[in-house]
Amino acid sequence: MCEDNHGGLGRRALFVTGAAAALTLGSVSFASAAGGNQGDGDQESRTVRGTLPPGSPDFVYVPVEVPAGVREIKVAYSYDRPSVPAGTTGNALDIGIFDDRGTELGGRGFRGWSGGARTEFFIRADEATPGYIPGPVREGTWHIALGPYTVAPQGLSYEITITLTYGEPGEAARPVYPPDRARGRGRAWYRGDCHLHSWYSDGRRTPAEIGALARAAGLDFINSSEHNTHSAHAHWSDVAGDDLLVMLGEEVTTRNGHVVALGTDPGTFVDWRYRARDNRFGRFARQIRRAGGLVVPAHPHATCVGCNWKFGFGEADAVEVWNGPYTPDDEVSLADWDSMLVASVRDGRDWIPAMGSSDAHRDPDAVGRPQTVVLADDLTRRAIQEGIRAGRSYVAESAKVALSFRAAGARGEHAGIGERLRVDRDTPVTVRLEVTGAPRCTVRFVTDQGVLHTSAPLPVSGSGVVEWRTTPSYAAYVRAELRHEAAAGPVPGVLAGFTNPIFLGRAAG
Repeated sequence: MCEDNHGGLGRRALFVTGAAAALTLGSVSFASAAGGNQGDGDQESRTVRGTLPPGSPDFVYVPVEVPAGVREIKVAYSYDRPSVPAGTTGNALDIGIFDDRGTELGGRGFRGWSGGARTEFFIRADEATPGYIPGPVREGTWHIALGPYTVAPQGLSYEITITLTYGEPGEAARPVYPPDRARGRGRAWYRGDCHLHSWYSDGRRTPAEIGALARAAGLDFINSSEHNTHSAHAHWSDVAGDDLLVMLGEEVTTRNGHVVALGTDPGTFVDWRYRARDNRFGRFARQIRRAGGLVVPAHPHATCVGCNWKFGFGEADAVEVWNGPYTPDDEVSLADWDSMLVASVRDGRDWIPAMGSSDAHRDPDAVGRPQTVVLADDLTRRAIQEGIRAGRSYVAESAKVALSFRAAGARGEHAGIGERLRVDRDTPVTVRLEVTGAPRCTVRFVTDQGVLHTSAPLPVSGSGVVEWRTTPSYAAYVRAELRHEAAAGPVPGVLAGFTNPIFLGRAAG
């Protein structure tokens, strides 16, 4: 084993790459293999150590010169976790790798990312650690990507060991992806969870386990959304079936918020190495759409470091308002989304539909809690995406909750969720919500003025009908919220479900 020491970021071995928020260290060489004397199965290792100070760039690259004849590359790493004062961030170091095609933004050389979920990984032609992409270990300069997520005041000291195994490569497996359709019921309401994590990123469940939980939760579709990797795409075909549509995507996890790429083409990778100030998100939002996906900012008001959404919503096809168990940051997201609805009415522009997903990682996280219920022409990727994009959907905490929401005019005009009731400003409108599966819940009708009607609690049977009358001049839109009884005080209660709006009146212009 050979050792090297990168020292601190101030050493001369360090130079700046093209991106302001990335730095590249001096190369790690396996020069002893240049003579071609390595036998099948022989191994060589190099260990490098260094320290990253507070204020380190978002990404630090360690170049590795890989010689010819390598069958497998393996990387193991560790870093110190010193004690820090309360309220001060400690050390957290993410890791991934790029191959000989380079680290340019766009990810042509991307070969995997595990964030902070694993301490080691390997890549070879026929197999790779979950989170990483199998394929040949070609000769050239590879780059280990370090992501100092947070750095303690004392700095972050790391150690990386790279091990090469020589020999003939195994036979690469051809990926098999899930189909774009399942056996649907024609035009119907379909239930799905579009934000899930398996062991292919920082989850602890296998795709098979997630599939079983999705079926038990009454879901019709799910979306694979691993952090910063598409490595799971080729591992869902055995999970999909006539009764479960599996769409493919990614949770693009930047330092300024996370976005779910929903239903992209198989094998699509979306880069995450930028911040809002870099003005690069639009490029990758367009890439998601070119790959057939939807752009869905996730948990926009989450409080974890780097989770709060800072890119704006100009590129969003929908927004994840409810993420996992309903918490105060979801309440803020819901209020923020409602303000966006008001702005869309004021400016006469398109509105952004809301979604809910579980973001389930491991036990006891519940798959399908909450879930987005979509009116779609069939159970296909395209039909589900069209329903989501159009806002023909509502969010329910479980399959027990079902909602039917309509608005009707005096002459038989009617509209459903995500639609517009085209009547004159002073036309009387009746709004009607039918509910099942929500015992003792309260219905609230919310408009551009705020909450204008609150019902009495539903009976213990959980079923009921609530009606309210208004006019387009009084309410530009109406949406429904279904809430559990508040425990005490002014808190309105945890959501059991909510709908996208019905717009009232004729469109401007």
